Amino acid sequence: MPTNSFVLWGTPHSLFTGKVRSYLLKHGIPFVERTPADPRFAAAIVPAIGLQVVPVLETGDGELWQDSTDIIDRLEQRSPRLTASGKGLRGALAHLLDAFGCNALLPMAMHYRWTYRAQQEQFLIAEFGRAIPSNGLSAPQKAVFTAKIMDKFAGFLGGLGVTPEVRPIIEQDYLDLLAALEVHFQNEPYALGRAPSMADFGLMAPLYAHLARDPVPGFIMKTKAPAVARWTERMNTCGLADPEFPDADTSGTAALPATLDGILEVAFRIWSPGLLADAAQFNAWCRSLADPAPGTLVSSEAQRHVHARLGRIEYTREGCTFRRESQPQSLWHLARAQAAAAALGAEEAAEWHALLARTGGLEALQIGLERPIVRHNNVLVLG
Repeated sequence: MPTNSFVLWGTPHSLFTGKVRSYLLKHGIPFVERTPADPRFAAAIVPAIGLQVVPVLETGDGELWQDSTDIIDRLEQRSPRLTASGKGLRGALAHLLDAFGCNALLPMAMHYRWTYRAQQEQFLIAEFGRAIPSNGLSAPQKAVFTAKIMDKFAGFLGGLGVTPEVRPIIEQDYLDLLAALEVHFQNEPYALGRAPSMADFGLMAPLYAHLARDPVPGFIMKTKAPAVARWTERMNTCGLADPEFPDADTSGTAALPATLDGILEVAFRIWSPGLLADAAQFNAWCRSLADPAPGTLVSSEAQRHVHARLGRIEYTREGCTFRRESQPQSLWHLARAQAAAAALGAEEAAEWHALLARTGGLEALQIGLERPIVRHNNVLVLG
């Protein structure tokens, strides 16, 4: 790939920009990074994409790719040497943890950013302010304007189901996840062993931009799970070599780390109840359509959204009822892991089934949808 052939449009505090940036760095792909404060973003990028969203990867020949997962797919299609998606059992697990990180941990990331806004207000004003054009505003004026933008993002908590009743559960989830990851990263440099995969890039989305960088959750991570904090640094370092793991086997043939079980147990406990509710909502919506033709927009409002939604759902966890907007994006993402698992040979399929059985993932991975969900023109539609 030609030097500086890519422009990454994003921000340091953006959850999904962190996923793409890490991928580019770990694979040695040259790029320059620009924020939405650049006038060209509003003038050219947003109209072309049709959504006010980051990240966007601009190619040297003028293509614009949006959605962190789609961007990585396109990069791997262009170069056979890029293999983060992986094959076989590792590939299925990579897609599974990618989907978990990008979807199930979004409410956690947003909770720590906005529930604790008062404790980290100046940090967040500085972060969000970098992405906003100054337009002749003084520093105090820009801070006031930035705070109004932040109000909008803080308002997303209700749609994500983050309410006072469930906050203690979310915070315990964070501690449990950190504990499982800490044991793992004390012994392994990456999520599936000795080479980075989509599992790492998906987990980086929430665990870096929000949970490692924001002051409140970042302090928790650094003091309770320093090996996890170190992993976020490793994932933003070019190349695969690491002084802590000098004899890393990057062949992808080594046995899966035993510590992976603990991570998956926490992941399925957090994710499965909501996934099942999302699937039930999507299937009911499909059955309600008079003409569910291929290309039908996945939206209860017949309107394009960065994150599609199909109405409110509710489900119970830890004796508490969660209520949030449905997340068909989770189902689209999960289907990638399901497809990879369906292609496994008999021996690996048995290993996959045994792994899910002992970590509580069988029910979630057996979810079936009335219709496939695909991405087209930067939004989700029926296949």
